[in-house]
Amino acid sequence: MLTGIDHLVIAVRDPDGAAATLERDLGLAVTGGGRHEAWGTFNRLAFLGDTYIELIGVFDRGLSTAATVPAVVRATVALLDSGTEGLATFALASDDLAADVAALRAAGSPVELPVAGSRVRPDGGVVRWWTAAAALGPVEPPFLIEHDAGGAEWDPVARADRAALRHPVGGRVRLAMLEVPVADPAALAASCAAVVGLGCVTDETGAYVGAVGGQAIRLRPGGDPPVVVLDAEPGAPGLDLSRLGVRWRRRG
Repeated sequence: MLTGIDHLVIAVRDPDGAAATLERDLGLAVTGGGRHEAWGTFNRLAFLGDTYIELIGVFDRGLSTAATVPAVVRATVALLDSGTEGLATFALASDDLAADVAALRAAGSPVELPVAGSRVRPDGGVVRWWTAAAALGPVEPPFLIEHDAGGAEWDPVARADRAALRHPVGGRVRLAMLEVPVADPAALAASCAAVVGLGCVTDETGAYVGAVGGQAIRLRPGGDPPVVVLDAEPGAPGLDLSRLGVRWRRRG
């Protein structure tokens, strides 16, 4: 079953510099990250409970453009090669990826079978997961992910710690909504339903909205940057600014 938005993949040229931007300008603590040694990429992570923002960049172009890299790496490299930073793709969390993929494929979805992934943290801990994807990109359906619940970052202690994490803005922060401007919202909504089982309904503006785990994905017409809507604890200052190819809105 899909349980929520797992993470947003923000392609950046300098993940460490981008992390400093998130902390300074958005008040978000960037506490995790590591290297995908086989793929030539590395990241920094800002956790918002069990959802996170992944700032991903390339340290070895040769590895990152190999035919064997996962779709998310190809989407990241394609965006950076276009001269742009920003949302490369995003992931929905599954609590039983094998079963979800089997059901989707039986219904005609082009989603591929789950593949394993891992990265090494600076402290030597290894984070492991499984993903399933079809074509990925800023205006394509998301991919699916299931984390190793017994491994680094996803065991009960780590999850409890980040559930209580207070960000520099002044408290806990959660991802409320991802808004994706596209040329044809109806077509993307249909693809999201067919590929990953995300159903969308139209709202009063004619945009298509999919709800999952108390969060929302909103597909609307337009060519401006994607919008990430964050909910902070009451009293945190509101914010609306553009950084890293994304428009960020923080509601306090």
